[in-house]
Amino acid sequence: MAKLLGRDFSRALTTMRGTSGYLAPEWISGLPITCKTDVYSYGMMLLEIISGRRNAEKFKEGKFTYFPIFAAIKVSEGDVMCLLDSRLEGQADVEQLSRACKIACWCIQDAEDDRPMMGQVVHMLENVMDVEIPHIPRSLENYVGMEDCSYSAKPDNLF
Repeated sequence: MAKLLGRDFSRALTTMRGTSGYLAPEWISGLPITCKTDVYSYGMMLLEIISGRRNAEKFKEGKFTYFPIFAAIKVSEGDVMCLLDSRLEGQADVEQLSRACKIACWCIQDAEDDRPMMGQVVHMLENVMDVEIPHIPRSLENYVGMEDCSYSAKPDNLF
C-alpha cells in the first residue's frame, strides 16, 4: 500500500483489511499506516517460514497459543533451534537461523519506529548489517509467564 500511495504521502488512513495476527498494531488501533506496517506482516510471515507453523494454533482442549510470544522469548534467551521447522530435523545453519529469527522479531515490534525499514531488513538478511537481539515487543510482554504462552513441541495440527 505504501508503494501505491507514493512518496508524497507519508501516512494514510484506511479501513482495516487483512488477516488478524498479521496486522500491525497501528491497523488495530486506528492509527495511520506507513511502509512499516508491511514490515510487521513480513516479520510474522518470516516466523512462519522458519517454524513451519501458523502464528496462532489450536493445540489442546480448544486452547490456542500465539507462536510469536514463544519465538520472542526463545530469541531473547538465545535458544533458536527450537523454533526451526521440525520437518527439517535440525538441519540448519544455527547462525543463519538466529539471524533470521532476530530479524523477524525486530519486524514485529509494536512501535513502528522500532521496526526496521524493508531495505534494512534486506541488508540484515544479506549479512551486510549486524542484527542485535531485539527486545520482546510490549504487547507480547504481557503474556510472558502466562501458561498460555507455552508452546508444545508437536502440536496436534501441523499444516
